[in-house]
Amino acid sequence: MPLSVYVMSLGVFVISTSEFMIMGLLPNLARTLRVSLASAGILVSGYAIGVVLGAPLLTPFLVKLPRSTALTALMALFALGNTVCALAPGYDVLLAARVVSALAQASFLGLGAVVASQLVPPAQQARAVSTIFLGSTVATMAGAPAGTAFGQQYGWRATFWVLAVVSALAVVAVNRLLPRLAAGAAADLRREFATLVRPAMLRALLVTTLGFGGTFTTFTFIAPMLTQVTGLHEGWVSPILLLFGFGMFLGAPIGGRLADWNLGAAVPVSLIALILVLALTALVMAWPIAMVAAVFLFGVALFATVAPLQMQVMAQASDAPVLSSAFNIAAFNLGNAAGAYAGSLALDHGVALRNLPWVGVAISVAGLALTLLTRAPRAAAVRAAERGEA
Repeated sequence: MPLSVYVMSLGVFVISTSEFMIMGLLPNLARTLRVSLASAGILVSGYAIGVVLGAPLLTPFLVKLPRSTALTALMALFALGNTVCALAPGYDVLLAARVVSALAQASFLGLGAVVASQLVPPAQQARAVSTIFLGSTVATMAGAPAGTAFGQQYGWRATFWVLAVVSALAVVAVNRLLPRLAAGAAADLRREFATLVRPAMLRALLVTTLGFGGTFTTFTFIAPMLTQVTGLHEGWVSPILLLFGFGMFLGAPIGGRLADWNLGAAVPVSLIALILVLALTALVMAWPIAMVAAVFLFGVALFATVAPLQMQVMAQASDAPVLSSAFNIAAFNLGNAAGAYAGSLALDHGVALRNLPWVGVAISVAGLALTLLTRAPRAAAVRAAERGEA
């Protein structure tokens, strides 16, 4: 892979670390800011809302800029947001700064995926996209836990200062090391958004939201599952989550290679694998060794879906690849939020922790069904055309 692909992966690493590490700092934030834990939790959901808003607010105006300029500006916005977080005098300013930081995420990941696909031969495009998302995997494995531990030791502001400094370094790296790719065509917002509301595009975005969203119904509550159902000590949670992250690390290139081989098959195959692993998690949750293995496979299957889902959307919008790619990042985050909410709702209505993965299975099956229903008419059309030629 070209060095510039890894540079963009560095940017994704910093962004994803900022997104995930705050979950471990919520008690510290609530205590020092003198707010309830529920209010501190809004810093997580507020960030997710910022990601969803960033796609329509920023991306349409970035497509006409040179790619390196746009990516540099987005990373600079993210660095600024983290600096304000470190300096925030109170809760309200911190929440606003988190939203500002999040605005850059969908556009950076979406544009980065498009740029990565332009830097390699067509046969390696999905692998380049999966390499970009490896930054998120490493953030889950190392960045977020390290950020949480650092913040617990030195205070949450110290963690944001570190993120601000690393973000600034990423700004320099992106600006200096990315090739000067030409800008996209001047943005025609009406045409760009017309692409997004085409039925095929809406279906692809919905498949991302449902297919990936089902996973967060389980992942959000993986710690209490391990301690309360599997019966493991709390000290085992972090090592098992590290194993989960290693599974994600392996799953990303698997998904990329699968999508490069056959994108049409990659989406349903990866979703079927994910559904089977979710079901396996529910079935073996009471047995520690089997559950640990299931968590590892969960990580593999989870990130094996990312590149196929991202490439599917980009393939559906060749005339608006950047905007569609950014909206798919927003769809991932929308699925994360919806899956977590579905899990909370299920628990509130009496669903046991051990049965929660089945809720995720139902959501992901809906995404798979939508994929298969979309493929059926296309396959019938191809067979009809072949009979006509014969």
